[in-house]
Amino acid sequence: MTQAQRIDGKAMAAELSTKIVTETETLLRKHGLKPGLAVVIVGDDPASQVYVRNKKRTAESCGFYSVQHTLAASTSQDDVLKLIDELNSDISIHGILVQLPLPAHIDEQAITQAVSPGKDVDGFHLVNIGKLTTGDTAAAFVPCTPAGCMLMIEAHLGSDLSGLSAVVIGRSNIVGKPMASLLLRANATVTVTHSRTSDLAAVVRQADIVVAAVGRAKMVTGDWIKPGAIVIDVGINRLEITVDGETKTQLTGDVDFESVSAVAAAITPVPGGVGPMTIVMLMANTLRAARLAAGLDGQSGN
Repeated sequence: MTQAQRIDGKAMAAELSTKIVTETETLLRKHGLKPGLAVVIVGDDPASQVYVRNKKRTAESCGFYSVQHTLAASTSQDDVLKLIDELNSDISIHGILVQLPLPAHIDEQAITQAVSPGKDVDGFHLVNIGKLTTGDTAAAFVPCTPAGCMLMIEAHLGSDLSGLSAVVIGRSNIVGKPMASLLLRANATVTVTHSRTSDLAAVVRQADIVVAAVGRAKMVTGDWIKPGAIVIDVGINRLEITVDGETKTQLTGDVDFESVSAVAAAITPVPGGVGPMTIVMLMANTLRAARLAAGLDGQSGN
Protein backbone atom coordinates (compact mmCIF):
# COMPACT_ATOMS: atom_id res chain seq x y z
CA MET A 1 0.00 0.00 0.00
CA THR A 2 1.34 3.42 -0.96
CA GLN A 3 1.95 5.74 1.97
CA ALA A 4 1.33 9.49 1.70
CA GLN A 5 4.32 11.79 1.55
CA ARG A 6 4.95 13.35 4.96
CA ILE A 7 5.05 17.14 4.64
CA ASP A 8 7.91 18.13 6.93
CA GLY A 9 6.95 21.48 8.46
CA LYS A 10 10.03 21.47 10.65
CA ALA A 11 12.37 21.27 7.64
CA MET A 12 10.39 23.91 5.70
CA ALA A 13 10.43 26.22 8.73
CA ALA A 14 14.20 25.75 9.16
CA GLU A 15 14.76 26.71 5.53
CA LEU A 16 12.59 29.82 5.88
CA SER A 17 14.31 30.75 9.14
CA THR A 18 17.70 30.69 7.41
CA LYS A 19 16.37 33.10 4.80
CA ILE A 20 14.91 35.39 7.48
CA VAL A 21 18.24 35.45 9.37
CA THR A 22 20.08 36.48 6.18
CA GLU A 23 17.54 39.22 5.38
CA THR A 24 17.65 40.48 8.97
CA GLU A 25 21.45 40.75 8.82
CA THR A 26 21.17 42.65 5.52
CA LEU A 27 18.58 45.02 7.00
CA LEU A 28 20.85 45.78 9.95
CA ARG A 29 23.93 46.21 7.77
CA LYS A 30 22.34 48.41 5.09
CA HIS A 31 19.79 50.35 7.14
CA GLY A 32 20.86 50.00 10.78
CA LEU A 33 17.46 48.46 11.50
CA LYS A 34 16.68 45.45 13.69
CA PRO A 35 13.14 44.02 13.61
CA GLY A 36 11.47 44.29 17.02
CA LEU A 37 8.81 41.90 18.30
CA ALA A 38 6.85 42.45 21.52
CA VAL A 39 4.86 39.57 22.97
CA VAL A 40 2.20 40.28 25.60
CA ILE A 41 0.91 37.42 27.76
CA VAL A 42 -1.78 37.86 30.42
CA GLY A 43 -2.10 35.11 33.01
CA ASP A 44 -0.33 31.79 33.41
CA ASP A 45 -2.00 29.38 30.97
CA PRO A 46 0.62 26.58 30.59
CA ALA A 47 0.14 26.09 26.84
CA SER A 48 0.38 29.84 26.25
CA GLN A 49 3.61 29.99 28.29
CA VAL A 50 5.14 27.31 26.04
CA TYR A 51 4.06 29.11 22.85
CA VAL A 52 5.42 32.44 24.09
CA ARG A 53 8.78 30.90 25.04
CA ASN A 54 9.05 29.35 21.57
CA LYS A 55 8.21 32.66 19.87
CA LYS A 56 10.75 34.59 21.94
CA ARG A 57 13.47 32.00 21.34
CA THR A 58 12.78 31.96 17.59
CA ALA A 59 12.77 35.76 17.38
CA GLU A 60 16.16 35.93 19.11
CA SER A 61 17.59 33.20 16.87
CA CYS A 62 16.50 35.25 13.84
CA GLY A 63 18.45 38.24 15.14
CA PHE A 64 15.38 40.25 16.21
CA TYR A 65 15.01 42.59 19.16
CA SER A 66 12.58 40.62 21.33
CA VAL A 67 10.68 41.75 24.42
CA GLN A 68 8.11 39.93 26.52
CA HIS A 69 5.52 41.54 28.79
CA THR A 70 4.11 39.03 31.27
CA LEU A 71 1.07 40.39 33.09
CA ALA A 72 -0.86 38.86 35.98
CA ALA A 73 -4.21 37.22 35.22
CA SER A 74 -5.88 39.93 37.32
CA THR A 75 -4.52 42.77 35.13
CA SER A 76 -7.31 45.12 34.07
CA GLN A 77 -8.33 45.59 30.45
CA ASP A 78 -7.38 49.27 30.70
CA ASP A 79 -3.85 48.38 31.78
CA VAL A 80 -3.46 45.95 28.84
CA LEU A 81 -4.75 48.66 26.46
CA LYS A 82 -2.31 51.16 27.97
CA LEU A 83 0.61 48.78 27.34
CA ILE A 84 -0.50 48.21 23.73
CA ASP A 85 -0.72 51.97 23.23
CA GLU A 86 2.87 52.34 24.47
CA LEU A 87 4.05 49.56 22.15
CA ASN A 88 2.21 51.14 19.21
CA SER A 89 4.26 54.31 19.82
CA ASP A 90 7.59 52.53 20.36
CA ILE A 91 9.64 52.87 17.15
CA SER A 92 11.89 49.92 18.16
CA ILE A 93 8.86 47.58 18.08
CA HIS A 94 7.56 46.56 14.65
CA GLY A 95 5.36 43.62 15.62
CA ILE A 96 2.98 43.23 18.57
CA LEU A 97 1.55 39.86 19.48
CA VAL A 98 -1.01 39.41 22.25
CA GLN A 99 -1.11 35.73 23.22
CA LEU A 100 -4.61 34.28 23.24
CA PRO A 101 -6.71 33.22 25.08
CA LEU A 102 -7.07 36.17 27.43
CA PRO A 103 -8.68 36.01 30.91
CA ALA A 104 -12.50 36.10 30.85
CA HIS A 105 -12.78 39.70 32.12
CA ILE A 106 -10.84 41.06 29.12
CA ASP A 107 -12.59 41.68 25.78
CA GLU A 108 -10.44 39.89 23.20
CA GLN A 109 -11.82 41.97 20.31
CA ALA A 110 -11.03 45.25 22.10
CA ILE A 111 -7.43 44.13 22.64
CA THR A 112 -6.72 42.77 19.14
CA GLN A 113 -8.25 45.87 17.51
CA ALA A 114 -6.11 48.17 19.70
CA VAL A 115 -2.92 46.91 18.02
CA SER A 116 -1.87 49.21 15.17
CA PRO A 117 -2.65 47.51 11.81
CA GLY A 118 0.97 48.12 10.76
CA LYS A 119 2.22 46.18 13.81
CA ASP A 120 -0.49 43.51 13.73
CA VAL A 121 1.79 40.61 12.82
CA ASP A 122 -0.90 38.11 13.88
CA GLY A 123 -3.23 39.47 11.18
CA PHE A 124 -6.18 39.87 13.57
CA HIS A 125 -6.98 43.56 12.99
CA LEU A 126 -10.11 44.23 10.92
CA VAL A 127 -8.02 46.32 8.49
CA ASN A 128 -5.80 43.32 7.72
CA ILE A 129 -8.77 40.94 7.65
CA GLY A 130 -10.50 43.25 5.16
CA LYS A 131 -7.44 43.41 2.91
CA LEU A 132 -7.07 39.62 2.98
CA THR A 133 -10.76 39.03 2.26
CA THR A 134 -10.68 41.34 -0.76
CA GLY A 135 -7.58 39.58 -2.09
CA ASP A 136 -5.11 42.37 -1.28
CA THR A 137 -2.59 40.04 0.37
CA ALA A 138 0.35 42.21 -0.73
CA ALA A 139 -0.82 44.94 1.67
CA ALA A 140 -2.14 42.67 4.44
CA PHE A 141 -0.57 40.85 7.34
CA VAL A 142 -1.95 37.35 6.88
CA PRO A 143 -2.62 35.24 10.01
CA CYS A 144 0.42 33.04 10.59
CA THR A 145 -1.14 29.57 10.63
CA PRO A 146 -3.07 29.91 7.33
CA ALA A 147 -0.03 31.58 5.74
CA GLY A 148 2.14 28.61 6.73
CA CYS A 149 -0.48 26.12 5.52
CA MET A 150 -0.62 27.90 2.18
CA LEU A 151 3.15 27.60 1.69
CA MET A 152 2.91 23.86 2.35
CA ILE A 153 0.09 23.48 -0.17
CA GLU A 154 1.96 25.54 -2.79
CA ALA A 155 5.10 23.43 -2.28
CA HIS A 156 3.12 20.42 -3.57
CA LEU A 157 0.61 21.92 -5.98
CA GLY A 158 2.10 25.24 -7.11
CA SER A 159 0.64 28.70 -6.56
CA ASP A 160 -2.25 28.35 -9.02
CA LEU A 161 -4.90 25.95 -7.72
CA SER A 162 -7.27 26.40 -10.67
CA GLY A 163 -9.58 23.42 -11.12
CA LEU A 164 -8.89 22.02 -7.65
CA SER A 165 -11.48 21.64 -4.91
CA ALA A 166 -10.55 22.60 -1.33
CA VAL A 167 -12.48 21.90 1.87
CA VAL A 168 -11.69 23.78 5.08
CA ILE A 169 -13.05 22.08 8.21
CA GLY A 170 -13.63 24.84 10.75
CA ARG A 171 -14.76 28.46 10.38
CA SER A 172 -12.71 30.26 13.04
CA ASN A 173 -11.51 33.82 12.45
CA ILE A 174 -7.93 32.72 13.19
CA VAL A 175 -7.65 29.77 10.79
CA GLY A 176 -10.78 28.70 8.89
CA LYS A 177 -11.95 31.97 7.34
CA PRO A 178 -8.51 33.37 6.40
CA MET A 179 -7.52 29.94 5.03
CA ALA A 180 -10.56 30.03 2.76
CA SER A 181 -9.60 33.53 1.55
CA LEU A 182 -6.06 32.39 0.67
CA LEU A 183 -7.31 29.33 -1.19
CA LEU A 184 -9.84 31.44 -3.11
CA ARG A 185 -7.12 33.88 -4.08
CA ALA A 186 -5.12 30.93 -5.47
CA ASN A 187 -8.15 30.02 -7.66
CA ALA A 188 -9.27 26.93 -5.74
CA THR A 189 -12.98 26.17 -5.46
CA VAL A 190 -13.50 26.42 -1.70
CA THR A 191 -16.05 24.94 0.70
CA VAL A 192 -15.96 25.95 4.37
CA THR A 193 -17.51 23.31 6.65
CA HIS A 194 -18.37 23.39 10.33
CA SER A 195 -20.45 21.75 13.08
CA ARG A 196 -23.73 22.45 11.23
CA THR A 197 -22.57 20.92 7.93
CA SER A 198 -24.74 18.01 6.80
CA ASP A 199 -22.85 14.77 6.01
CA LEU A 200 -19.43 16.29 6.57
CA ALA A 201 -17.57 13.15 5.47
CA ALA A 202 -19.25 13.23 2.05
CA VAL A 203 -18.34 16.89 1.56
CA VAL A 204 -14.68 16.31 2.55
CA ARG A 205 -14.48 13.29 0.23
CA GLN A 206 -14.86 15.59 -2.81
CA ALA A 207 -11.76 17.64 -1.95
CA ASP A 208 -8.34 17.66 -3.59
CA ILE A 209 -7.12 19.76 -0.64
CA VAL A 210 -8.33 19.27 2.95
CA VAL A 211 -7.43 21.68 5.77
CA ALA A 212 -8.60 20.37 9.15
CA ALA A 213 -8.87 23.04 11.85
CA VAL A 214 -11.66 21.97 14.15
CA GLY A 215 -10.02 20.91 17.43
CA ARG A 216 -11.32 17.33 17.62
CA ALA A 217 -8.67 14.62 17.89
CA LYS A 218 -8.46 12.18 14.94
CA MET A 219 -11.88 13.24 13.64
CA VAL A 220 -10.89 12.97 9.96
CA THR A 221 -10.33 9.36 8.99
CA GLY A 222 -9.10 7.67 5.82
CA ASP A 223 -12.61 6.95 4.51
CA TRP A 224 -13.27 10.71 4.44
CA ILE A 225 -10.40 11.36 2.03
CA LYS A 226 -10.36 11.36 -1.77
CA PRO A 227 -7.42 9.24 -3.03
CA GLY A 228 -4.47 11.49 -3.85
CA ALA A 229 -5.65 14.50 -1.80
CA ILE A 230 -3.33 16.85 0.09
CA VAL A 231 -4.23 16.94 3.80
CA ILE A 232 -3.14 19.77 6.11
CA ASP A 233 -3.75 19.07 9.80
CA VAL A 234 -3.94 22.24 11.89
CA GLY A 235 -5.28 20.55 15.03
CA ILE A 236 -3.27 20.31 18.24
CA ASN A 237 -5.05 18.06 20.74
CA ARG A 238 -3.60 16.69 23.95
CA LEU A 239 -4.66 13.13 24.69
CA GLU A 240 -3.84 11.21 27.85
CA ILE A 241 -2.50 7.76 27.07
CA THR A 242 -1.21 4.99 29.33
CA VAL A 243 2.22 3.53 28.53
CA ASP A 244 3.53 0.76 30.80
CA GLY A 245 1.12 1.83 33.53
CA GLU A 246 2.21 5.46 33.30
CA THR A 247 -0.11 8.24 32.07
CA LYS A 248 1.46 10.44 29.42
CA THR A 249 0.24 13.28 27.23
CA GLN A 250 0.26 12.66 23.50
CA LEU A 251 -0.10 15.43 20.92
CA THR A 252 -2.36 14.52 18.05
CA GLY A 253 -4.06 16.37 15.24
CA ASP A 254 -7.62 16.52 13.92
CA VAL A 255 -6.64 13.88 11.36
CA ASP A 256 -6.13 10.17 12.00
CA PHE A 257 -2.62 10.14 10.53
CA GLU A 258 -2.36 6.39 10.01
CA SER A 259 -5.61 5.78 8.10
CA VAL A 260 -5.39 9.02 6.11
CA SER A 261 -1.78 8.31 5.12
CA ALA A 262 -2.97 5.19 3.30
CA VAL A 263 -5.20 7.29 1.00
CA ALA A 264 -3.77 10.82 0.68
CA ALA A 265 -0.88 11.89 -1.56
CA ALA A 266 0.65 14.09 1.14
CA ILE A 267 -0.11 14.88 4.79
CA THR A 268 1.26 17.05 7.60
CA PRO A 269 2.13 15.28 10.87
CA VAL A 270 1.31 16.51 14.38
CA PRO A 271 3.65 17.53 15.86
CA GLY A 272 6.21 18.70 13.29
CA GLY A 273 3.83 19.95 10.60
CA VAL A 274 1.89 23.21 10.77
CA GLY A 275 3.20 24.28 14.21
CA PRO A 276 6.80 25.15 13.22
CA MET A 277 5.52 26.97 10.13
CA THR A 278 3.17 29.13 12.22
CA ILE A 279 6.04 30.47 14.32
CA VAL A 280 8.32 31.17 11.35
CA MET A 281 5.50 33.01 9.53
CA LEU A 282 5.22 35.26 12.58
CA MET A 283 8.90 36.08 12.10
CA ALA A 284 8.37 36.71 8.38
CA ASN A 285 5.51 39.12 9.19
CA THR A 286 7.66 40.95 11.77
CA LEU A 287 10.54 41.32 9.32
CA ARG A 288 8.12 42.67 6.72
CA ALA A 289 6.63 45.10 9.26
CA ALA A 290 10.12 46.43 10.03
CA ARG A 291 10.86 46.95 6.35
CA LEU A 292 7.54 48.71 5.75
CA ALA A 293 8.06 50.95 8.81
CA ALA A 294 11.41 51.99 7.30
CA GLY A 295 9.76 52.88 3.98
CA LEU A 296 11.11 49.78 2.24
CA ASP A 297 8.88 47.52 0.17
CA GLY A 298 8.55 44.71 2.69
CA GLN A 299 10.45 42.30 0.42
CA SER A 300 14.07 41.20 0.48
CA GLY A 301 16.88 42.64 -1.56
CA ASN A 302 16.82 46.37 -0.76
